Amino acid sequence: MSTQWQTFKSKVEHCLCPPGDGVFTVNTAKERKAALRMKLYGQEDNVDTLWRDSLDTLSKSPYKAVTLGISSDCGGGILRGANWGPLFLRSTLIDQQPQAKSFDLGDVRVIPHLLHDKYLNDATISNCQKALYDNPNSEYYVSPLSITEDVCDSFYATFKDKGIFGIGGDHSISYPLTKAYLKAKREQGKRTAIIHFDAHTDLLVERLGIDLCFGSWCTHILEFLPAPHHLIQFGIRSSGKPKEHWESTFGIKQHWAHEIIERGAPAVAAEVIAQLKADNVDELYVSFDIDALDEEFASATGTPEGNGLTPNHALDILVALADEFPITGADMMEIAPFTDSSLVGQSSSETTLREGAKISAFLINAMNQVK
Repeated sequence: MSTQWQTFKSKVEHCLCPPGDGVFTVNTAKERKAALRMKLYGQEDNVDTLWRDSLDTLSKSPYKAVTLGISSDCGGGILRGANWGPLFLRSTLIDQQPQAKSFDLGDVRVIPHLLHDKYLNDATISNCQKALYDNPNSEYYVSPLSITEDVCDSFYATFKDKGIFGIGGDHSISYPLTKAYLKAKREQGKRTAIIHFDAHTDLLVERLGIDLCFGSWCTHILEFLPAPHHLIQFGIRSSGKPKEHWESTFGIKQHWAHEIIERGAPAVAAEVIAQLKADNVDELYVSFDIDALDEEFASATGTPEGNGLTPNHALDILVALADEFPITGADMMEIAPFTDSSLVGQSSSETTLREGAKISAFLINAMNQVK
């Protein structure tokens, strides 16, 4: 095996853990974790060894899509709980969308209080390295955004023909996922665009003094795109400023929810396809915040919003885009299964997970079809 592969595998074994284990708990959702282990490995015990052994088969995996869970919710919306998205969405995909196959790389080992290593002092980093790696002088990062970018950088350097399907977590996670993707594609000479579904612009420069968070990640990946208007946003409807402000300030392109509903998804998709072709875009990354969907379909999330897209709106746009361009990276963010802003109980979670799984399955299948 190559030195690059060995370095990548060692990093994964240190910085990740088996699928569904990214949330550090003692008892909460113990049964849910056990159920996922049975679905993935056929047993509940000795899973860490099975997961580590499975890593050796990554290079031979027939699937282009590689799933990575990041169970971080360090700054979500009105209600927290997106850290449970990776566990619950995986189980829903297996149960309801079994045709959507990917190689499961596991979960980032998340210390829930942390966001990015640059916000930590040396003493805190050392203490966290001791907790995560049993080594206060470890070479590895300790915060979820930092770990995710480092692992994804190594992944793209090792597997140029595969892509990450990330499951969050709050939307700050899309910063390292898209940054690593854009850097790798730039090195490969590929022109890329980010297709972003969301009720919110996520174009703050900073929030309460923090520059990298769920509300600002888009701002900080613009420099890695071929041009700012290669960030194309769909479903926006909750904003203190009009569309013109965001487009003129940042140079991005937006299609607000009411436009898509009024004009129809096919018309909007055709306009976007024309733009992408004129810009000579080669590949697409899709970042999907579940609150792009109307709260009728996605109320188990931190910031549900009314007057949003239906799942058919979203899928009509994605199908049209995938017919014209390869989707080589994607993520699904902000599903919070224990959150019930709708006040209708368990059905809120079930509906959100069902619709999130449908869209996730489409994205995974699209990634697998890339030649």
